[in-house]
Amino acid sequence: MKTTIIALSAVLLGYVAQAEDTKVAVGQPAPAFSIKDSTGKIIDLKTLTDKGPVLVRLTCGCLGCDKELPYFQEVHAAYKAKGLISLAIFKEPDTKVESYAKEKKINMLYAVDTKGDSWKVFQTKTMPSNFLIEKGGRISAISAGCDTSGLLARGLGDKAAKLVGTEKVDIKTVVDQKAKTK
Repeated sequence: MKTTIIALSAVLLGYVAQAEDTKVAVGQPAPAFSIKDSTGKIIDLKTLTDKGPVLVRLTCGCLGCDKELPYFQEVHAAYKAKGLISLAIFKEPDTKVESYAKEKKINMLYAVDTKGDSWKVFQTKTMPSNFLIEKGGRISAISAGCDTSGLLARGLGDKAAKLVGTEKVDIKTVVDQKAKTK
């Protein structure tokens, strides 16, 4: 009886440890994830993180996310040449995202997930949510919620600079200066 209880306890502890291993958190491996882009091409997170760090942004085209977009486009522009790959996943219908992407001149990878399955995979209900993943697949930073001031994007940009081994770009200042000249 004692042996059975010990064996059962070991099995249950194994399940708990396995469940904890799958928690999406800083320091943990990124979840297995793939999605189709607007052309039907499969975007696979593991393939991307094998190449370099990846910034996954779960977002929409609402007013707040729209105001944040220039900051995240600047993060992408600042570190793309050093190896950062940015992926925006929108929860809007395909047609809306296509016109939005053209209007906003989105030049990073993007996909549409109207059902919200990506939010389930990344274990979040918050929009937007951002996941900075190191080359190799370990989560380096997570930020959730909207920050139209650009400070959140600047913080993620600073961490991205470290991951790609380059000088930081003050994302907030760059975007704010561009906005003043318009």
